[in-house]
Amino acid sequence: MVRASWLALCVAALSFPGRLMAQADVTELEEEAFRAAVRRIAPSVVRIETIGGLEKVGNLLVGEGPTTGLVVSDDGFIVSSAFNFAQQPTSILISLPSGERAAARIVARDNSRMLVLLKVNSTAKLPVPEMVPVAEMRPGQWSIAVGRTFEGQVPNASVGVLSAVNRIWGKAIQTDAKISPSNYGGPLIDIRGRVLGVLVPLSPQAKGDQPELAGAELYDSGIGFAVPMAELLPRLERWKKGENLESGLMGVVLKGQDNNSDPAEIGLVQVKSPAAAAGFKAGDKIVELGGSPITRLGELKHALGRYYAGESVAATVQRGTERVTATLTLVSKLEPYAHPFLGILPRRVPARGPNGDALPGVPVRWVYPESGAAKAGLKADDRIVACGGAPVATVRELQDRVSANEAGQKVSLSVIRGMETLSVEIAATALPEEIPADLPPAAAAASAPAKPNDGKPGEAKADEAKGNDAKANEGGKAGEPPALGVVPIRLVEDKNECMAYVPSNYDASTPSGLVVWLHAPGGYDEKDVVERWKGVCERYGLILLAPKAAKPERWTPDEVEFIRKTMDEVSKRYTIDASRVVVHGYQGGGSMAWLVATGRRETVRGVSLVDAGPPPRGNYPETDPFQRLAIHFAGTPKSPRAATLEESIKRLRDAKFPVTFGTLDQARDLNETELDELMRWVDTLDRI
Repeated sequence: MVRASWLALCVAALSFPGRLMAQADVTELEEEAFRAAVRRIAPSVVRIETIGGLEKVGNLLVGEGPTTGLVVSDDGFIVSSAFNFAQQPTSILISLPSGERAAARIVARDNSRMLVLLKVNSTAKLPVPEMVPVAEMRPGQWSIAVGRTFEGQVPNASVGVLSAVNRIWGKAIQTDAKISPSNYGGPLIDIRGRVLGVLVPLSPQAKGDQPELAGAELYDSGIGFAVPMAELLPRLERWKKGENLESGLMGVVLKGQDNNSDPAEIGLVQVKSPAAAAGFKAGDKIVELGGSPITRLGELKHALGRYYAGESVAATVQRGTERVTATLTLVSKLEPYAHPFLGILPRRVPARGPNGDALPGVPVRWVYPESGAAKAGLKADDRIVACGGAPVATVRELQDRVSANEAGQKVSLSVIRGMETLSVEIAATALPEEIPADLPPAAAAASAPAKPNDGKPGEAKADEAKGNDAKANEGGKAGEPPALGVVPIRLVEDKNECMAYVPSNYDASTPSGLVVWLHAPGGYDEKDVVERWKGVCERYGLILLAPKAAKPERWTPDEVEFIRKTMDEVSKRYTIDASRVVVHGYQGGGSMAWLVATGRRETVRGVSLVDAGPPPRGNYPETDPFQRLAIHFAGTPKSPRAATLEESIKRLRDAKFPVTFGTLDQARDLNETELDELMRWVDTLDRI
C-alpha cells in the first residue's frame, strides 16, 4: 500500500509539475515513504537490555548497552543476533511495544547464521511483520536498516539499497545501509516495511574462537549483511522446540583450494558420513546440489550453505562417464578423521639413475621400527612408484593418495627395489606422537640401477622431481643467488620489523623447512636469536623466520595477518618444504603461534607451544586429510595452566590430532638439548 501510494504520487508529480511539484518534490515523497515503512515495522522491533556476563570476548570489549530484536511469532518469540549475547549475560530484559518490560531467555541458537531465538516472559500477543519472499529480493531495491537502541518511540534507521544477494556462502543478503552494533538483531526492511532479513555481522572467512563476532569490524562501512527471514520461517518450529540449528555437513573432503577455479572433486569420503552412505567415492566430482549446477568449489559452498543439519538434499556426482545421484541427510558433526600412518620418512631429493636423471617415485629415507611399513618389509632406498594402483611421482602425491584412507585401513603400494618391482599391502595406524631418537640425513640421494624394472607407473617431470613439491624459489632478481645469513623481511604496508635466518648450507634444489618463531613478551636481540638457532637450522635444513610485535611487550590478534604475510614473502624467495612449516613460541609467543597455526591450516603443518596453551574457551580445529597439523607442547606439571593444558591435550587427542608433550622441570623456554629434540620433531612432519 505504501509503495503504491508513493509511486502514484511520483507519477502525478511528473505528469502535472505545475500543480503538484509545488506541494511536494520527489525527495519529500521518498522521505515520507521511508518514514511510513519504519512506522509499519516499528511495533515488531523490540529493545533488548543485557545485564552481567563477560566484559571482554576475545579481543573485543563488550558492554551492557541496549540491542535490538525482531518479533517472529505472536506467542513471544523474538530473533536477534548472536553478537548481542557473546558476553553470556546473566539477565535479558525486553521492552515490548506496549511499554511493558519483561524478562527473556535464550531458547535456541542458529550456529550457522549466528542468530539466537529468545522467548519473552509475557502473555501479550506480539505483532508479527510481513516477510519478503526470497524470489522478490533484487539488488538495487531500497533497503532500510532498523534498530531500537535509543530512547523514544521511533526506532533508529538508515537507508541504502540491497547491494547483493546470495552472500556468505548463500546465507545472507548484502546492503550498503549503515550497520552498527546498535541495530544488529534488528530487521532490514524494504520500502513497504516488509522484512528482508535480520541484521548480523558475518564473514565468509569466519573461523576462530568467536564466530558470532566475525564481520563486526565492517560495521558502518557500507558492507552489511542480513539473514533472509523467509528462509528461517520454515525452520522456526524446530527452533522453538529448543533445537539449535547447525550447518549441514556431507562428510567429504575436497581436493582443491581455489574457490573460483578448482572443481568440486572429492578427495576423501569420511566413514559413517552422509556421503559414505550415498556411495560417493574419492575422485567423484560434485556437479549438482539441491538443483543448483556445480562447476567449482565456490558454487558448492554457496549451494550447501543454505542447508542445515537434519535436512535432506539431492546431490549428483560425475564418476567417469557415469552420473550418480543420491539424497543425503546432512549432519552437524562427523567422526574425527584419523590420519593413516604407514611408517615411512621420504627422502627430500629424487632418486637418480647412473646418468644423473631423476627417476619416478618417492625414495624411502627411513622406516619406523614396528610400523606397518617395517612389518611389510620396506627398507631405506626403496622407491615407491604407485599407491592404490595410481602412479606417484612426488611426496605430495603420495601423501594425498595415502590420505584418501584412514587409520585402520590397508594401503597398497608398488615399490622398486634394485631390479625388481614389489607389491606390498600395509596396515595403516594412527600418526605417532613419539620423537625418534636419531634420524639419517634427509637429502642423501638414493642410487638406482641403470634400467630398473618399474613398469613405467608414471614419469616425474623434472620440475616436479626437483625439490619434491617445494614452492618455486624466486631468489630475488633473476640470476641472483638468494641472500643467506640474517635477511631483513620488510613489508611496505606494515610497521612491524622482521628478520629471517637462512643457513649458509641452504641449497635451492633441496626444500627447507620453515620455523616461524614468535618471541615472548619483551621482544628479542637479533644476535642472541641467531646464536641460538644457527646450529639447528644447518643440521635440519631449516629457515628461521622471526617477526617482531609492534609493541615488544605483547602480541595482538590483529598482527596475525602481518605474520602470515612474512611467511608468504619467505616462501616467494626460498624453496620451502610445504610439509615442514611450523609456528613456534614461548609463553605469549606460544599463544600467538596457536592463533596463526589454526587460522592458516592451508599452510601450517605443525605448531609448538612452550609454557602456553590454546585459549580455554576456544573452538578447536578439526582434522583434515589434506591439511595435516601436528601439535607439540612443552610445560611443567607445576604450572598454573597445567590443568587447562591437560584438558586441551585430551580434547585434541579425542579429535585425532597427534599431540607430543615434553615435560619441563620449571616454567622456562627450551634449552639447547630440548630445542634439538623439537627440531627432530619438525624433521619428521613429512612422514607418511
